[in-house]
Amino acid sequence: MVFKTGQHFSSQNSTRVAEDKSTVFTLSAILLAITLLALSACSKKDDAANAGGAMPAMPVSIVTLQATTVPISAEAVAQTEGAKEVEIRPRVGGILLKKLFEEGAPIKAGQTMFLIDPVPFQIALSNAKAQLAQQKARLEQTQREAQRLQVLVATQSISQREADNATSDNALARAGLAQYEAAVREAELNLSYTNVTSPISGIAGRFELSEGALVNANTSLLTKVSQITPIWVRFSLSDNELAQLGGPLTQANVKSVGLILPNGEEYTKKGQLNFAASSIDPQLGTQQLRAEFKNEDKRLLPGQFVRVRVITGHKDGVFVVPQTAVIANDQGKFVYVVNDKNEAVLTPIVPGNWVGRDWVILSGLNAGDKVIVDNIIKIRPGASVAPHPAGEPPAPPAEAAKNPAADSKK
Repeated sequence: MVFKTGQHFSSQNSTRVAEDKSTVFTLSAILLAITLLALSACSKKDDAANAGGAMPAMPVSIVTLQATTVPISAEAVAQTEGAKEVEIRPRVGGILLKKLFEEGAPIKAGQTMFLIDPVPFQIALSNAKAQLAQQKARLEQTQREAQRLQVLVATQSISQREADNATSDNALARAGLAQYEAAVREAELNLSYTNVTSPISGIAGRFELSEGALVNANTSLLTKVSQITPIWVRFSLSDNELAQLGGPLTQANVKSVGLILPNGEEYTKKGQLNFAASSIDPQLGTQQLRAEFKNEDKRLLPGQFVRVRVITGHKDGVFVVPQTAVIANDQGKFVYVVNDKNEAVLTPIVPGNWVGRDWVILSGLNAGDKVIVDNIIKIRPGASVAPHPAGEPPAPPAEAAKNPAADSKK
């Protein structure tokens, strides 16, 4: 009985184990089917994305290169200065009584700017005139004496020596008269110098002292007057820049000189070169130059920092690209060019000078090349792009291709 009972329990356990294994196998099969279905769905989605949902091409503006004519030019930092700049200093010393001008105001040649106390010089003039009057009386006296003694010599009433002495005294008195006349003129001149005037027309500078100050003759600086019409612009060019222009500059080989103001605006009036150094500065390796501008509107003031553009001629058959299209790194300068497959190709270039906002390209590009001028930082070499002419809006994106699988399901 015991053996049969154990046999019965063993049979039941075997049946349950078999049922459990069958259940596990069924669940595993279901999970495997679900996994395969999910992978199949993902694969179909990826295939659909690769077929019709790829990233759209980056819209970019391009310029198509064409040969053009550009000026042979060079730019340099320059500084303006008055064509004439005069330091106003007193010619006589004394107390400065009045300032007779407005700082920064226009000044005319001969205009009185300062008044120095004239009283000491008026007294000196009166003293010189008094001494001149005394000398005139002395001259008249010696002249009468010389004439009287000449009559006495004729009658042999006096010796010839006495007559000669009288003639010499008259000559000395005449010389003394010339000396006192010069002293009077000097006193008059010193008195006139108490009115300190400007020798040129221009713009008055800052008053360096104050009224009531004691000034010394020829040493105390009172102010400055600068003539700004015309105005001069000083600058220099290096050996390399001169080589690009065709060699050292002279007044004969410079066609025009332009000026770029600090705000980037180009000055309307053209200038001309009025000085070119005959040698290269051995310390700086530059040629010192100066240009003259009429400045009738007085827009330019002495001391301004500007940029000067020198043009010596024109060059044909060159290409220019906007400065924004050029990429610079430690390996050189590059631009992106669109190829036939509408892909961005990084192309090395050799740039020259700037012409306005464009860069002259010496080599690296050809006529008809399509150079990208915007979205530069978003592009990578080989990236697909959708080019459109610069200044025009980008073309509308094309409609996405329909999914054939979706159509078949419908």
